[in-house]
Parts: sequence; structure tokens; C-alpha cells
Amino acid sequence: MARYTGPRAKIARKFGENIFGNPKITKILERKNYLPGQHGQSRRRRPSNYGLQLREKQKIKHTYGLMERQFRKFFRDADKMSGETGLKLLELLERRLDNVVYRLGFAPTRAAARQLVTHKHFMVNDRSVNIPSYLVKENDLVSVRQKSRKLAVVHDSVKQVRGDLDSSWLSLDKASLSGTVTKLPEKEDFDPTIKVQMVVELYSK
Repeated sequence: MARYTGPRAKIARKFGENIFGNPKITKILERKNYLPGQHGQSRRRRPSNYGLQLREKQKIKHTYGLMERQFRKFFRDADKMSGETGLKLLELLERRLDNVVYRLGFAPTRAAARQLVTHKHFMVNDRSVNIPSYLVKENDLVSVRQKSRKLAVVHDSVKQVRGDLDSSWLSLDKASLSGTVTKLPEKEDFDPTIKVQMVVELYSK
């Protein structure tokens, strides 16, 4: 399936925030705190409500590295679940294995985490899983494969983890290079800047 491979800094500047978690992009945003393109620094008229909804959908898609078809599938699955559709959508996206690997600190970005998962460097409950969209469950154990424990990218990334994880629904054991899903993510675990209700309204039209 096709995936965006262009400059990520350009996308981050479009949304005005570092949605990819890459430290290099943070520096670029500090230097170029305006929209990309020839007219990025000129004033633009206020977008319509539809434009704002579309922008929020694009932001979530780029944050989690999804294409439209994948995103729509997650939305349909969330819509079938009991509870608020928007919160269930974010729960499903957070439970993706590539996102969990990123949240645990085993990779510096979600893109790097996706590549590591695809190359079979991780296990879930002692079974090799190479599907980035695999959904973890409560009490699942995510660990680095024995043969992959010397990977510099994993060690360098884990070294950046100081104290407790930002994600309260995950626990990390640095010594064994493993992490546990202690509970399913809830509303307080989601990025407060994501206005997921706008996406629900967009797809409800």
C-alpha cells in the first residue's frame, strides 16, 4: 500500500506542531513557524468548518502514519464498538503495535517503530509479530526479540526514557527490553490537542 514518503517537516509545519515526535522537526518548527510554500507567511482567510474537520482528520492520519483506506477501516470498527466513537477510534490507533513500540521508547518515531516491527524485531507474548497494525490487548507483553537486542536504534531510543512513561497504560522494563499493556488506553491518555469529534462529524455527513 502506498505511503507518504515526502518531507515530514513540511507536514509538521502545515499543522504547526511536531506530530511525528522527531527532535529535528522541533528545531525546524522553531526556525520556520509558518506554513510551508511560497505564500506560507502571508495571511490566509479562516477555513470553513468542513476545512477544519478535514484538517483534523489529516492530522490524525499523518500522526499515526495511515492512509485513507486504513483510517476509514479503523473508524468503521470504532463506530461498531460501544461508547463514544471518537474515543474508541483513538483507543484503536493507540493499540497498534507500531504505536506501542514507539510509546514504550523502543523507537524514536512511529515510522522507525513501524519499520522495526515489519522487520520482525518484536514479539507479543513471546510470538513474533511483524504486522504494524496488530492490536495489542490488556496484559500483552511486548518485547524485543533475542536476536535483535543489540540493535543500536533500540538502545539509543530507550536511553532517552527518563522516569515513568508518558503513557500510563504501559509499563517498561528496560533491563529485559520489554513492556506490558497494563490496561487499555482511556480518554486521559490521548493527545488533548486532537479534536477527534471533528472527524466523527466529518464522517457522519
